[in-house]
Amino acid sequence: MSSIKACIFDLDGVIVDTAVYHFKAWKRLADELGINFTEHDNERLKGVSRVRSLEIILELGGVTKTEAEQQELATRKNIWYVEMINRMTPAEILPGAKEFLETCRAAGIKTALGSASKNSSTILDKINMAHLFDAIVDGNHVSKAKPDPEVFLKGAEALGVAPAECVVFEDAIAGVEAAINGGMKVVGIGSPDVLNKADLVVSGLDKMSLEKLDKL
Repeated sequence: MSSIKACIFDLDGVIVDTAVYHFKAWKRLADELGINFTEHDNERLKGVSRVRSLEIILELGGVTKTEAEQQELATRKNIWYVEMINRMTPAEILPGAKEFLETCRAAGIKTALGSASKNSSTILDKINMAHLFDAIVDGNHVSKAKPDPEVFLKGAEALGVAPAECVVFEDAIAGVEAAINGGMKVVGIGSPDVLNKADLVVSGLDKMSLEKLDKL
């Protein structure tokens, strides 16, 4: 019998792919600041907080802003991002995500969201998946960014399970490291070459099963 009692899911790149919206919003801001920001640069922003993302972009352009100016820029980017995610639909759920969550819940495994996003409730509402999570811990509930395990540890606490009884699903290196730092098993969603510290790597939740979960 498996010792796994809970699954904790990152949002972006695991349940939905909002990376394209983040990129478009950051690109618009970078263009306004006269900074060349590419999709390659955008890889550095995955799993990183909004404030740190802005710092990276400013570093790329050698641009210095006061703390108040940075706050205004980050807020402006978020307004554009929220405008885009407000048009999301269930059609944007990544393959197998909804089905795997339903399978976990039917098997008595608790589920939580563990995301750096401060807009996770909006996204879950738009894709009609909020009801599939027993707990939601996002950027509004944590102060430390991944690879700090705070978001996942709070998820385990909210579910009432020990970290060792949790499996985290993550698409970012920082997220995989956060799960490991929290003493949890971790399934990487993406490339085995990139997420090589994960216990298992699959291309998407459509490739997950309870059998694979049991073997972790």
